Amino acid sequence: MKRHKYSLHSLHQARDWSWPFWPLVPLYPHGKRRTVCREMVEDWIWSFDQLQGLLYAVVPIRMTVIRLEAGGLLIYAPIAPTRECIREVEALVAEYGPVKYIILPTSSGLEHKVFVGPFARQFPQAQVYVAPHQWSYPVNLPLSWLGFPAKRTQELPEDNHQVPFADEFDYAVLDINLGRGSFAEVALFHRRSHTLLLTDSILSISEEPPAIVQLEPYPLLFHARDSALEPIVDTPENRRKGWQRIALFATYFRPSAVERLSLKQALQNLLQAHDRSLKAYLGFMPWRWQENWQQSFEALRGQGRPFVAPILQILILVQAPQQVLEWCDRVAQWDFHQIIPCHFDAPIAATSKEFRQAFAFLQQASDGHSQPFPLAEQDFAFLKALEATLIRYGIATPAKPKK
Repeated sequence: MKRHKYSLHSLHQARDWSWPFWPLVPLYPHGKRRTVCREMVEDWIWSFDQLQGLLYAVVPIRMTVIRLEAGGLLIYAPIAPTRECIREVEALVAEYGPVKYIILPTSSGLEHKVFVGPFARQFPQAQVYVAPHQWSYPVNLPLSWLGFPAKRTQELPEDNHQVPFADEFDYAVLDINLGRGSFAEVALFHRRSHTLLLTDSILSISEEPPAIVQLEPYPLLFHARDSALEPIVDTPENRRKGWQRIALFATYFRPSAVERLSLKQALQNLLQAHDRSLKAYLGFMPWRWQENWQQSFEALRGQGRPFVAPILQILILVQAPQQVLEWCDRVAQWDFHQIIPCHFDAPIAATSKEFRQAFAFLQQASDGHSQPFPLAEQDFAFLKALEATLIRYGIATPAKPKK
């Protein structure tokens, strides 16, 4: 009898967490996505966190829900509309009114875009607003073909006074033409709570693993090991170590503290691996960590300061430095006290000064000044090599100097 009850409970959970469209963007945790809802500003703002990543390098992906003074809710950057997620949103709907507006604040982020259509179908009265110059790869398809509701989806107008939520919000769109696509970021400012919402441009990383990652800690414990020869051991220290190493992988792709193993050595370790299960990739782990990895993490974290993701620093924002700085200046005019990005830690206690400082790297080359919070130069090596490769094959263009 107890076994029967347990199986029904497990089935209920499986349905609550199920995301059947995961093959469209096949990222971990695949078809099972749990949701953690937190109140960011009492009675006004809530965050909804899920997980995504590759090779267990998992980070939060965040949706933000804001209560409207006129009644109803605004959704910024929808996540997978699982039963669990929608149930939490419906609880807010019951108290504060219907979902009125859904905003896709990026043009290039498939990990955000893939959820908008399914999410919008859950709230058929909501108006959908998208960042300009939407595109898809390898074939550039109309948004309606990607599941967006055609009759209630429109591009955010350049003049933010033209949207029905203008009485409560300001927004500024960064829209960089990359040749074969675009990079767009919609900064949204909620005046009442003095809160700035961003998608990918600003990050802050906590020392401790976020709550959403701790629900299923295997990825943390997987990366806590120095090599495949070590066992999986669940301790608070290992969870912390695993999270900090995941942060290095997720931001740099190949941090300097990771030593690549030869194929021969990796295969030898595989034969001696403590865990050779399918869950552990059969024991295949073609790297080992060097002793100085924590120095790289501390340089990256910078005591929790906001910073620009390294991949954006190297590959994207340098394509239009003046345009980015003008966008920064516009955003910095708003009186915000905290930032809620779509990834890693939130909320970040920061004002326009800290926000503007995060983009100082764009001025470094032109004025000769150093960054106030420099990241470890050696950790940029892989991204710079990737940039050179993309330029060589004509996929990217060289960085443009600031005028």
